[in-house]
Formats: sequence, structure tokens, C-alpha cells
Amino acid sequence: MVMVGLYLLGIVTGIIVALIAKTFVLKGEAAPFVMELPNYRMPGVKNVGHLLWDKTRDFLQRAFTVIFVASIIIWFLQNFNFRLQMTDPAGTDSILATVAGWISPIFSPLGFGDWRITTALVTGFMAKESVVSTLETLTSGMAVTDLLDISAACCLLVFCLLYTPCVAAIAAIKRELGSHYAALIVVLQCAVAWVAAWIVSLCL
Repeated sequence: MVMVGLYLLGIVTGIIVALIAKTFVLKGEAAPFVMELPNYRMPGVKNVGHLLWDKTRDFLQRAFTVIFVASIIIWFLQNFNFRLQMTDPAGTDSILATVAGWISPIFSPLGFGDWRITTALVTGFMAKESVVSTLETLTSGMAVTDLLDISAACCLLVFCLLYTPCVAAIAAIKRELGSHYAALIVVLQCAVAWVAAWIVSLCL
């Protein structure tokens, strides 16, 4: 039920934002768009296997490497303070705890103001998949349910669904529309995600 709800929420939010953008931002007549489609044929086993291998290899080369590097960086920031001295990973003296503590109050109204969750959301800008791996690294074997109740968990899911997808997506937007629009879209996505998560927190 939760996953179906998230799926539908993403669709509805996309439609609402598109309608608002069409009304207030992207005014005027739509540019014509023509796309030539190839003939439909039953795909061959070899072609399907080749396509699957390309997609899998692309994921392993891009997403997995980002997650791996992010996990190493998070481990370093979690275990060292600003004097580059080893510290307690679960404490609040590390570089990571200090920086995340500055951002955490923004998420307190949503129910997940813990610095570890904030850090996971920050790493999500590199790749959404790294949110889970970062939480696993920061909790050091502790159950994530110790940090979140059901209401906060739902708010976190909604926020993760709607905020900025990843650095690759922002790079694509910058290439197509420019730096100004890319920065504006990042702010808009984070704002929409925060408001949606806040509404969910009120409902629960």
C-alpha cells in the first residue's frame, strides 16, 4: 500500500507541477514535435540479452561506483573530527555529525531531524540509491527503526520520492536549460518535497 501510494503521489505531483509550469512559466504555443518510430517486431533473444547486459553494466559502472565512493567518504567523515583525529562513529564530534547538525533543524518539523538521516539525504544528491547505504553505514548495525517512527518513516519516503533525483539529472538539466534553471529546479524540487512531507506529517 505504501509503495503504491508513493507511486501515485509521484504521478499526481508531476501532473500538478506541469500544469502550474504551463500556466505561469511555459506560456505560449507548444513547439511541434515529430518522432519517427521503427516498425514493431518481436525482439530476438540475442538483442534482449545484449540490451540487458548494457543496462546492467551501465548501472554497475555509474550507480554502484557512486554508492561505493559515497560510503567510503561517509565512513571517513564519520570517524574523524576536524583535527583529523579518530573519534567515536556514533558520537557527535565527527566532521559529519557537526555539518549535518547544522542542517538537521530544517527536517525537525518532518520528524526526522537526526543528523544521520540528514547526511543520508545529502548523499542522495549524488545518487538516490546511496541513501540506504549511507544509513547503513551511519547506524553501525543499529536498526533504522530506532531513529524513525511510522509517521517519520512515511515522511522520509515522501521526501526521498520528490526531492532532487541525482547529480546526473541536474547535469542534464544544466546542459539543456542552463545553470539558472538547473539551480531553480533543485530549489523547487526540495521545496515541493519538504511541503509534501510536512502535509503527510500533519495527516499522520
